[in-house]
Amino acid sequence: MTFCIITHVNHYKENERYYAYAPYVREMNLWFKHVDKVVVVAPGNKQEKTVLDIAYQHHDITLKKVAPFDVTSFRSIFKTLLVLPSILYSIYKAMKSADHIHLRCAGNMALLGCFVQILFPKKKKTAKYAGNWDPKAKENFSISLQKWLLNNTFLTRNMQVMVYGEWEGSSKNVKPFFTATYTESELQVAVKEELTTTDDRNNISKQRLTNFVFVGTLTSRKRPIYAINLVKELSMKGYNVRLSFVGEGEERPKIEEYIVKNQLTHIISLEGNKSKEEVAEIFRKSEFVLLPSKIEGWPKAVAEAMFWGCVPASTPISCVPYMLDKGKRGIFLDLDLEKDANQLMRLIDDKERYTKMSKAAMEWSRKYTMEKFESELVKLLQ
Repeated sequence: MTFCIITHVNHYKENERYYAYAPYVREMNLWFKHVDKVVVVAPGNKQEKTVLDIAYQHHDITLKKVAPFDVTSFRSIFKTLLVLPSILYSIYKAMKSADHIHLRCAGNMALLGCFVQILFPKKKKTAKYAGNWDPKAKENFSISLQKWLLNNTFLTRNMQVMVYGEWEGSSKNVKPFFTATYTESELQVAVKEELTTTDDRNNISKQRLTNFVFVGTLTSRKRPIYAINLVKELSMKGYNVRLSFVGEGEERPKIEEYIVKNQLTHIISLEGNKSKEEVAEIFRKSEFVLLPSKIEGWPKAVAEAMFWGCVPASTPISCVPYMLDKGKRGIFLDLDLEKDANQLMRLIDDKERYTKMSKAAMEWSRKYTMEKFESELVKLLQ
């Protein structure tokens, strides 16, 4: 089987191997176990390998590099018009040679793929929609257009679209799905650790240090400043708290300036990008994961934190209410500092309730291992 991927994820080659963003590659490597040949159509730029990049695992991979493009300015629109014909031709050619077409949505490349796949109604197709499938979500035109095309059973045939959560108005194309990070062997190691160690979370209190963690790209849409102010509010009310940011992004300079200006260096730290193993260790030592985000698909950081018993405090966006079982496995942020701080204080003060919520979060997340994820992917390929 020739498996064709259309994605906006940047790729590069080093020592005869193709590298890209680690969470995406880990997932694709599971698909690759069950296909003979892989063709990837994606932007490709030479760059230095980072802790967030890993290599594809397959013996027969062809990367068809295309120019990155966007429509954020007049100049970029003009450039896009120049490169668009060649990109469309690369996508068409790759799809024509494939037995299975796979779109990574949402993104500029996926939008083009949504149009080109119409020409191949008989070919088997899948799409991973990593954004928010909620039909009521306010999104830009290109995102809404992708969702409409994927949901349309006349224009998009023989397609299974993996989305997070169950939504009214979805066609037979749409399949509720999930994402996993940890393996069964990692789960067994975690279980053994719990049998031989005492979890400090069971002793949560106002006086003991309560660790909060924010994991993700530092962008305004994830509201990192709100996370800072929330922890600051708890500190001002006498709680022994600390917040660690894991990740990088355009908001980092603003965050650094805000921390210094408000004299918060003793309770806020910026850890930068970390490996999967390092992030897991941070989750082990944290009581709460914060996600005051404006928009998400499947918030992977939340699911990973729950795996280690970390209690989420998140805005009720996308499939988060499902993940948190309407508040039984975490709390929902109202984006009102006083209300949200009071919610957290009540939970910190109620050790029994916190422990129950932590265990519920852990038990739910641990159902979704990489092995279970792979078994579901195989069904989509058959």
